[in-house]
Amino acid sequence: MVRARWFATAHGVALALALVSAVPAPVVAKSAASLSSGQLADLPAFIDGVMAQQIATREVAGAVVTVVSGGRVIFNKGYGFADVDRRIPVDANKTLFRPGSVSKLFTWTALMQQVEAGRVSLDDEVNKYLDFRIPDTQSRPILVRHLMDHTPGFEDRSAGIMSKTPADFVPLGEFLKANIPTRVREPGIESSYSNYATALAGYIVERVSGEPFPDYVERHIFQPLKMPGATFREPLTGSRAENMALGYELKDGRFIARPFELYHNIMPAGSASATGPDMARFMLMHLGDGKLDGARILQAKTMQQMRQTLHRNAPSLPGFAHGYMVLRDEGPRMIGHGGNTADFHSMMVLVPETGFGFYISMTGGNGSYGGRTELQNAIIGRLFPTAPAPRWAGTSASPAGTYRINRRTYSEPPLPQHDIKVVAAGPNELVLQSADGTTSFWEQTGPDRYEKVTAMRAGGPFETILFHGPEEDRRLSFSSQPHVLYRLVR
Repeated sequence: MVRARWFATAHGVALALALVSAVPAPVVAKSAASLSSGQLADLPAFIDGVMAQQIATREVAGAVVTVVSGGRVIFNKGYGFADVDRRIPVDANKTLFRPGSVSKLFTWTALMQQVEAGRVSLDDEVNKYLDFRIPDTQSRPILVRHLMDHTPGFEDRSAGIMSKTPADFVPLGEFLKANIPTRVREPGIESSYSNYATALAGYIVERVSGEPFPDYVERHIFQPLKMPGATFREPLTGSRAENMALGYELKDGRFIARPFELYHNIMPAGSASATGPDMARFMLMHLGDGKLDGARILQAKTMQQMRQTLHRNAPSLPGFAHGYMVLRDEGPRMIGHGGNTADFHSMMVLVPETGFGFYISMTGGNGSYGGRTELQNAIIGRLFPTAPAPRWAGTSASPAGTYRINRRTYSEPPLPQHDIKVVAAGPNELVLQSADGTTSFWEQTGPDRYEKVTAMRAGGPFETILFHGPEEDRRLSFSSQPHVLYRLVR
């Protein structure tokens, strides 16, 4: 996600593979094999209904939703306007949206192409491939694989990643060399989401291939997969510029258009633009184990490797695969990635066991982030439903306190939005409070484990939090946030 968002309630996809001792597992109501033609036939009408609600209540100006199943696109539809003032509707086939950090999946694909070519090893030190040096301020070196699961141990800094005009653009290598984040922990220890780490991976691709990163991705991913609208280049030109959906903010009840966002300085981390059909073809390639319409992008064994969990912050919650976030460990396993720029909110979800996937991108006010998340949860809950975990009436130490996210700067005082306050609300009940006043209610399902109480939503998914770690270093993790954790500070 290009721009950091600190949400205490963490709306994402839930459920875990294995639970802590004596904790009953969530009930999986239907397995991967239970997808029926009837469910898929009704899905367009279902998505239309949810989107009507999001447009009415979630400040959504425009959106595209694309669904693939069985090796083909089964749904691709635009909603709202690409240009509100000129009343230009979203064209599902032509309108470009900004996938934000979903762009990272292209970068990891490019990196794994270089691994297959023998030019990169995941077990090599990152410094081997650079023309500058990441300082050796920790006892262990950063390996290439640490970039893929966001465990290099960098602090998170946002200075300079967004440009006001093309005149502010800095070549990728120069920007990375001049903006090395402080190493605040040993590599391989915990995931803390890093745009810098992904940009570094893209620069490695550029260095070992001898091709500028945007050229490389076009020649080796977008062109073979026939993704004509997709590009990492900024600003857009020609038909891409003409078909680009505008970004918006909501002021006094009106959508106000914003300038095209420029993330050139860290382009491999999130500067892509693409249409729904472009993203559909990428999903179909992944679900086809690296091949689409005769074009092979990666070997099947490489695609299968990319789905495997590489690291998890909490012992019984989903973690990070090789570049993909694990959204659900089983019943069925789901992987994907979210993306948030200042103006666009996107999500890609893949269910390889069933050959199913979907992509959502929305623009509008801040509420469009919630709109994207609610739609993704609605689709998952409809096709792959779960049941709430049984409530637990045992006794355990209270986890009450203030917890601070590990994705932040460490050279400056922490900001209030970095913190979540956990308050005991009764026996086996908690309330979580964020700095913006958002609260959520949680009920205990096992030792150190709680499930979010939500309005009735058939099929879930149901958000889980886990308190873990030694007494001197207590941590809080959300099932929907494998990319970060929160640490008790008081």
